Amino acid sequence: MPIAATTPPSETVIEAFRTEFRGDVLVSTDDGYDEARSIWNAVIDKAPAVVVRPLGASDVMTAIAFAHEHDLEIAVRGGGHNVAGNAVCDGGLMIDCSAMRSVRVDPKAKTAWIEPGALLHDVDVETQAHGLVLPGGFVSSTGIAGLTLGGGFGYLSRAFGLTVDNLRSVELVTADGRFVTASEDENPDLFWALRGGGGNFGVVTAFEFDLHELESTVLAGPIAYDFADAPAVMREVATAVREAPDEVACLMAIRKAPPAPFLPEEVHGELVLMVVVMYAGSVEAGEKALAPIRGIGSPIVDAVGPKPYATFQTMFDAATDAGARNYWKAHYLSEMSGEAIDAMCDYAITIVSPETTIGMMALGGEISRRPAGSTPYQHRDAEWVVNVQSRWREAAEDDVHIAWARDLFDALTPHATGGTYVNFISHDEGEQRIHDAFGTDAYERLVAVKAEWDPENVFHLNQNVRPAV
Repeated sequence: MPIAATTPPSETVIEAFRTEFRGDVLVSTDDGYDEARSIWNAVIDKAPAVVVRPLGASDVMTAIAFAHEHDLEIAVRGGGHNVAGNAVCDGGLMIDCSAMRSVRVDPKAKTAWIEPGALLHDVDVETQAHGLVLPGGFVSSTGIAGLTLGGGFGYLSRAFGLTVDNLRSVELVTADGRFVTASEDENPDLFWALRGGGGNFGVVTAFEFDLHELESTVLAGPIAYDFADAPAVMREVATAVREAPDEVACLMAIRKAPPAPFLPEEVHGELVLMVVVMYAGSVEAGEKALAPIRGIGSPIVDAVGPKPYATFQTMFDAATDAGARNYWKAHYLSEMSGEAIDAMCDYAITIVSPETTIGMMALGGEISRRPAGSTPYQHRDAEWVVNVQSRWREAAEDDVHIAWARDLFDALTPHATGGTYVNFISHDEGEQRIHDAFGTDAYERLVAVKAEWDPENVFHLNQNVRPAV
């Protein structure tokens, strides 16, 4: 596989490359280079020899050929939001797809073609213009490419399935520079692998999705509780979600209250439990469906109300903006047990950073109805996924915040399934955790697909599946 070249391409080589490449070609002396190599997680600080911003599939093909010719390691950036930081490399070629962010909706067919640089907000705005949606994530700055290639779940997934459950076809450039299409009918094994197997198989240049109808205004918002009430409230919320219709989405988070306008000033900086809900249907039906959750306990504030869906998707963007240092550890739970709740609440008391969050996302519904073997994403029987999100600003504090996340992860391990979500794996978790994300059968199938489409492991800057020898 290509590795970082000991000597970067010369100025003459770069100038020649620029003449055949339509998009930007940046090296360390160019304006915009540092911005281009910066990604969401500030823990990751790497310097590629060359950053290219393709404008289409032909540029991607040209970039891969250039990397092969000059023995350059390849990193691929979609939205750059992934915690592991594989979107950037030292001394290699970074293919930054951020200029490719077109979203083209066919309202009659209820489908969309989406380029790999698009963010969820791009997708939400374009699809909602036609009363349609694609089930995506929880933060509008998430990139569609990384989300999809890892599986993809969010507020709409209990109602409409994972992002990959709605994928119709994929166009991509392979390790040997070929442009291919993958779907149920064309290269079906590759198509299977792309629905949750990560960025192991090529550079995606377009996704085709099925869309679903959803009114532009939904009933949604956060409910905040005093932390002292968290254990009891979490138990009741878990019961209510289990009995709720698929259209009910729920996310719980323990963190120090941010200075958000919907929270009273006196709780800013205090530990709180946030219960965020949404109903994927009419506001009137949502009032009835969300009532059991909204009736739990005595909240500090209930900010649930009618909101444009695309606006609601941006509600927590400020809490996850780029530039902070991040470290994640994640578990699936077969149920939100009392023991798991107690472990999370015990560790929450020791949270130091005002930006650290213990996030819990309700799964089930349509996710659980698809066969496990239909995609590399295997954990369809889990009721919740817990993401321990350490987040801080100073490099000198790295050890403290990383250790806290690892300790809570270890405390939750006896109450978890043993699996994890591939998009929540941090940079240092190792090969075993990748196995845990897929399980034995799916992993072995991915290995075989990798051997066919990328036998030299050209695309290894990802949660890597090594090709069969």
